[in-house]
Amino acid sequence: MTRYHRTEGIVLRTYKLGEADRIIVLLTPDKGMVRAVAKGVRKTKSKFGSRLEQTSHIAIQLHIGRSELALITQVETITYFRKIREDFQRLAKANALLEAIDQISLPDEPAPEMHTMLLRALQSLDNADSPLLVPSFFLKIMALEGTEPQVNHCVLCTETDLVSFSPSEGGLLCQYHKRGKPISPQAVMLLRKILGGELSKALNTPESPTTREVDAVASTAIEYFLERKIKSTKILRT
Repeated sequence: MTRYHRTEGIVLRTYKLGEADRIIVLLTPDKGMVRAVAKGVRKTKSKFGSRLEQTSHIAIQLHIGRSELALITQVETITYFRKIREDFQRLAKANALLEAIDQISLPDEPAPEMHTMLLRALQSLDNADSPLLVPSFFLKIMALEGTEPQVNHCVLCTETDLVSFSPSEGGLLCQYHKRGKPISPQAVMLLRKILGGELSKALNTPESPTTREVDAVASTAIEYFLERKIKSTKILRT
């Protein structure tokens, strides 16, 4: 049985297939991760062209058959995110977001909240290049998955004066239980803002040693959760 399905999605990555085709990996709200073939997209006269590049937010029609790969039959651009594409630093940050989602999302597993979260993060990045956008996204996507670090009190007791971070323990620790990496009171406050409903305030924080601390904590946390490195973050630190 074959059928057509219309949805929207964000392009996470693409890779070559044969001489002229590409496989497009998308995050969609209703079907989660989708892998689909774009026929002839690498030809100069392709009608799809740049519509299927990484970060593109698109409306799409898929032809779904017996193969695990759907076939893309129609594509319309919803959002192109021009500022991201024209700025290497923003594009590197966008790639870090896409890479994390690529590892977390599942096929045929509806992901409306994840899709909305990624779309809003890309919109924010297109509007302003906050030093805390990527670490905030990592922490919020972990919260969506129910695995965010504990930042309000010590993981091992009720103490709220926290001095270190341990991914294996699952969050911040007090002086008595301290292990892992030391963390400053300022970084603790920023982590609490990100995970405690004050994200917009956190994103307005200018770059500083404190934002770099939070970035390190968030990257360590999500890599421990995924059990793999986020390669895109290395570009941001070079």
